[in-house]
Amino acid sequence: MKLKYLCLQATQEGQASYTHVHEIINGLQKRGWDVELFEPSYSKKNFAPTILQRLFEFIFTQLKLLIKIKKGDLIYIRSHFAAFPTSIVAKLRKIPVIQEVNGPYEDLFIAWPWTRHFKGFFKWLIKVQYKISDAIIVVTPQLKEWIMSEIGGSKSTNIYVISNGANTNLFTPNAESKYKLEKPYVVFFGALAPWQGIDTMLEAVQDSNWPENVKLVIMGDGVERPKVEKAVQENNRIIYLGKIPYKEVPGVVSNSIAGLSPKNNIGGRSNTGLSPLKVYEILACGVPAIVTDFPGQADIIREHQCGIVVSLDSPEEIARAVRYLYEDENKRKEMGRRGREVILKEHSWDRKAEYTEKVLREILKKRVKYEK
Repeated sequence: MKLKYLCLQATQEGQASYTHVHEIINGLQKRGWDVELFEPSYSKKNFAPTILQRLFEFIFTQLKLLIKIKKGDLIYIRSHFAAFPTSIVAKLRKIPVIQEVNGPYEDLFIAWPWTRHFKGFFKWLIKVQYKISDAIIVVTPQLKEWIMSEIGGSKSTNIYVISNGANTNLFTPNAESKYKLEKPYVVFFGALAPWQGIDTMLEAVQDSNWPENVKLVIMGDGVERPKVEKAVQENNRIIYLGKIPYKEVPGVVSNSIAGLSPKNNIGGRSNTGLSPLKVYEILACGVPAIVTDFPGQADIIREHQCGIVVSLDSPEEIARAVRYLYEDENKRKEMGRRGREVILKEHSWDRKAEYTEKVLREILKKRVKYEK
């Protein structure tokens, strides 16, 4: 069984997208699939390509895939507007395509503001791909509902919800790190992006409810980095480690009293639900998560009582949540234990690969039946 995996988004180790792509590929290969990844060459290089370089790579990467594709193969696309040619050619050649969708159109417009001027065109490129795909995998039920509203409900049976997950061998309660940090502390890790709620998190540390001797440790990089660096200069409770090796992250998380996911709703992108890797990775370490009240991330916390849900853009509630977990060690440990259990049972990457394979096999069966 052969699968061509197309990811036109440049992913690098440490990013959530990189983890998702490679964990699913590893899980499928473990199950006997021959998976070949097609991605831009600059994904492996630390530089920002020009628009022309990106365009060339988009075309060249897809040409390589289309030359290699054979009857009986499947194509798996991490949703991208520029994957339009592959979707069209695959449709003409009757090769099954699975689209993996991680967010609404707004994600593109936030990441690349200039695309908003041509949003009608970009929406069309993406929507057509959804409509002609054989199956769509989404990370939240709300995202499934959104896609159904975009393309019509007739394809609802071909839309599958498979949330993100965690590497339960890497993210463990006993994980160690070379970073020797003074305890107690709470932790944030990931892209320092506008939708992460960085401002709210930094304000929470200054709130009177924040425990005086609890630090905030931040790991990651991005456009909000200057805000973090400025906050470090102004508040000795904040520690910024910068971008650290992915293998070192679990040890920092496992020794914290809580992990933060204070995402906001910039551009309405959170209305379709959120399934942040960081939440699953925090819980896998046996640590409670403090998350904002959006479908997906809040649901797992409430259902399994493995953290605290706070209101949107509320530094005070974050500070109160940190204080509560700091002061009640027994409750903190119990939440952490429940979180680890649910990740092991339902949300390991191996389990997500298992669910993904079921979708792939179902599409293959349908195609064989159709061809008969």
